[in-house]
Order: sequence, then structure tokens, then C-alpha cells
Amino acid sequence: QVQLVESGGGLVQPGGSLRLSCDASGFTFSNYPSNMGWYRQAPGKEREFVARITIAASIPTYADSVKGRATISRDSGKNSVFLQMNNLKPEDTAVYFCSARRFESSQATWTDYWGQGTQVTVSS
Repeated sequence: QVQLVESGGGLVQPGGSLRLSCDASGFTFSNYPSNMGWYRQAPGKEREFVARITIAASIPTYADSVKGRATISRDSGKNSVFLQMNNLKPEDTAVYFCSARRFESSQATWTDYWGQGTQVTVSS
């Protein structure tokens, strides 16, 4: 039912920019996600947190590795989240996953949702 679809990844030179998009569908009107964000995983590395934003108040949080270079935002009209990344570095190369966390009131539990990922490659 819930689906997260990422787009905007690709090949970019060091110092370049990309804007990643995440479109969410299937969330119940009365049970929207509490926050949405981005994680990334490079080959042979652990998955790491990149950024998240709260849905109610649009409060952002960033990992130290991207602080000052990344901006997370959302469309107030729908469940879409964006990640603007500037001054990209080779170490930013990874598969970027969109995520959402929602409270399931009927089960009194939190549920995490993930997109399929979009590849970002930073290389000259």
C-alpha cells in the first residue's frame, strides 16, 4: 500500500549538485508519517543517516558528513521530500534511500518504510 519512489540520482562531477526527490503514496489521511528522510549506503559500507525532516513542523536534521552541503525540504501539498546536495564529493557516492516513519495507532508501534534507492555517483 505504502510506496516511496526516489528519483534524481545520476553521475555528477566533484563540486556539482543534485536534487533527489522522494514521492510517497498510500499513507492514510489520518495517519501520515511523523518524519521522512534519506539514508545512503556505499559499497562495502554500513548504511548511514543523511538527513530527515519532520512532517508536522518541517524541522530538519543533518548528518555531520553533509552539514552545510545538503538541504532537505518537503512539499506541503503532498508527501514529497527533496534533498538538495551541493559541492558533491567522491565520498558522497552511494545508493540513496528514501525513508518514512509512521506510527500505527491500531498496533501501537512505529513502522519504517523504504524506497528502492537511487544511485548517486560522484566522479570525474
